[in-house]
Amino acid sequence: MHNNNEIKITQGLTELDSLNQDIELPVTKFSTWLDNTLIYIGKSVSLIWIFLIAVIIFNVFMRYILGEGRIEFEELQWHLYSIGWLFGLSYCLVTDNHVRVDLVHHRLTLRTKAWLELLGLLFFLIPFICIVLWYAVPFIAYSWTTGEISGAPGGLPYRWLIKAVLFLGFILLAFATLSRLSRVCAYLFPLKAHASHVQAIA
Repeated sequence: MHNNNEIKITQGLTELDSLNQDIELPVTKFSTWLDNTLIYIGKSVSLIWIFLIAVIIFNVFMRYILGEGRIEFEELQWHLYSIGWLFGLSYCLVTDNHVRVDLVHHRLTLRTKAWLELLGLLFFLIPFICIVLWYAVPFIAYSWTTGEISGAPGGLPYRWLIKAVLFLGFILLAFATLSRLSRVCAYLFPLKAHASHVQAIA
């Protein structure tokens, strides 16, 4: 009898965990518009991975078949990878596909997840974004004013362009953070009009 009760409790907790995974944070008008924009940008920029693969294949062909290695193609690979990664940050945040410690995160209730996310956004991600943007401006400006180019013979010119992608990528990440923050706050601090809905899914 005791074992049967334990089995029922375990099954109930499993079903509760499964139900909890299907519940998402509420959306806001702000987050809906912003998320759609960032997802569109992310999907558009994702085409760069196809271009990157083509450049890699071409560079391998040039180096190992024709015996002509070109440094500009190697640098172009690094630049394309940087663009895809930096623009992908905001996409991962708004679609909630970024890396988490799943062994811990999977077991938490939605409210606990929301509080952890709120604290993480306010005290870790937002300050980090502000620091990067603050130092990125003089970083890019110096490259622009000095006409910085690649230090390698035959490398790519206009180094400020790829450095500017750092600023743009983190601007998009800042917007994604604000969008996510609005959704978390809508769940944790609901308006009276949404109180009954939130209580129903809590």
